[in-house]
Amino acid sequence: MLRAWLVNRVATVLRFLAPLMGCLILAGQANCAPVGDWLGVMTVQPGTDLRIAVHIRQSPRGDYSATWDSVDQGLFDASMSGLAVTADSLSFDVGNLHAHYAARWDASAGLWRGQWSQSGRTFALNLAPGMAPPAPVIAGLDGDWDGALALGAGVKLRLAVHIKTGPHGTLGHLDSVDQQAMGLPLSSIHRDGDRIGFELAAPKAAFEGMIDAKAQTLTGQWSQSGSSLPLMLTRRAPGQVEATLVRPQTPVKPYPYREEDVVFDGGAPNVRLAGTLTEPKGDGPFPAVVLVSGSGPNARNEAIFGHQIFLVLADHLTRQGNAVLRYDKRGVGASTGHYAKATTLDFVADAQAAAAYLRARKDIDPRRVGLVGHSEGGLIVPMVAVRDPSTAFIVMMAGPGVNGADILTLQGRLLTKAAGMSDAQVDAQSALRAQMIAIVRDEKDPAVAEAKLRAVAAAAPKLEGVSPAAMDAQIRALNTDWFRFFFNYDPAPVLRQVRCPVLAISGSKDLQVPPDQNLPAIRAALAHDPDADIEELPGLNHLFQTAKTGGIGEYGQIEETIAPLALDTFTLWILKHDGARN
Repeated sequence: MLRAWLVNRVATVLRFLAPLMGCLILAGQANCAPVGDWLGVMTVQPGTDLRIAVHIRQSPRGDYSATWDSVDQGLFDASMSGLAVTADSLSFDVGNLHAHYAARWDASAGLWRGQWSQSGRTFALNLAPGMAPPAPVIAGLDGDWDGALALGAGVKLRLAVHIKTGPHGTLGHLDSVDQQAMGLPLSSIHRDGDRIGFELAAPKAAFEGMIDAKAQTLTGQWSQSGSSLPLMLTRRAPGQVEATLVRPQTPVKPYPYREEDVVFDGGAPNVRLAGTLTEPKGDGPFPAVVLVSGSGPNARNEAIFGHQIFLVLADHLTRQGNAVLRYDKRGVGASTGHYAKATTLDFVADAQAAAAYLRARKDIDPRRVGLVGHSEGGLIVPMVAVRDPSTAFIVMMAGPGVNGADILTLQGRLLTKAAGMSDAQVDAQSALRAQMIAIVRDEKDPAVAEAKLRAVAAAAPKLEGVSPAAMDAQIRALNTDWFRFFFNYDPAPVLRQVRCPVLAISGSKDLQVPPDQNLPAIRAALAHDPDADIEELPGLNHLFQTAKTGGIGEYGQIEETIAPLALDTFTLWILKHDGARN
């Protein structure tokens, strides 16, 4: 046993010395032989670091090749493209992530000093000679484990944990099935006898529990954002498949129409928007619709809780004879730009650019290009219509009619009530929310606003179910240019200037943009327009699903993506106003 231990120790030492031998810095020499193993740490958000490793090899002919690892995400020997290596520069692309790395050799520090760019964001990443040590080997946990968190009000969140031991140790990842958040890496796994635990770095969460005598169940507590919930994970039987979401409206290829990936200029010089254009068969020119998504870093399909809302909508409209363009928001997916710095006005410029791109195509009738916007998109499309008089029509799906401060105030009360909170809890959260909204609305200096927000939060009574980490995240989210604009923007003046046909629809059970608050304001602002239709659709929520309560917790539980009532309502209206049947 001693001999085996010694052999392993020597092998470990050689493994860590080998990378150092690939880069010898001699006196007066400023560059480096890039061949070898390189390791760095990238901070993707406060408290979340990812170790990135790059392995560069050189063939006898002198050609370079390389692979890369995202160690903490359990991704090893991944391919890259566009590798460019010299004695003092290194760069490569990771196409499936739309990421790019570029670095220069720093002779004084003995490392590659560079930046990783992805989805409009840039992170410092310096690579020094070295390799990440393997994760510990944990016995008896390999396999797939299924369970569900009971969130209250009858809402369950299904989880699947996958653990596997390989050459890099015992690694794992978690799938949040109902949120369609898949492949979340476990940052650590540990076992002490029958006690089992694992952690996630992003989101910050942990599980601690016990394994049963037959090693078939893990029973314990799930902790996240200061809250703790019971969780039992059961080992999946051989041959059993993972639970999946039932989404019967999601279209399946082959489609009875054409589909084309497109890239076009956005609303700013550094923005290129990537999207998908679907067209009926035939030569055209076709009437066309631009789909404008709601708030958040949405890609072209506006995916929410496993529902591909814009994929379903585009499929439906294309089958009815319309060309449809949907696109990734700036800085999201395959689009360039900086999402985190954008406000609604930036997204207005991008939507206007999307419509202009369609009008320039020979297969599109430039006189019949309209826009359909959902939620924040419903705020955006009237602004596009006023800026661009050639807009054929607009559809506001759950679009706001009053300022964002009023919306968030009522929305907060309705959602917390739907989540099962008591009247006292609802009142306490509402009072604090009102103070925070006032600060963000009135204080233009973000640093001053943050200090005021933290002071108000510290002085407020402790809110049940709201951890310090959750409060910190809420403060950072609110104190942004996006919210500052949203809170202060009144849609009514722009709506009064719209001169094209308008359809504004809302679900009666929408708790995010409540119809009782917003539809009357929209109706009043559009009173001048004889071709404006304002409708409240009974029984539908913010996503236009047939709902029971309208609470966000229902979104993922409902199999329906868009109710037929909603699809029929705006499809018939669009066919009437886009000239497709003229």
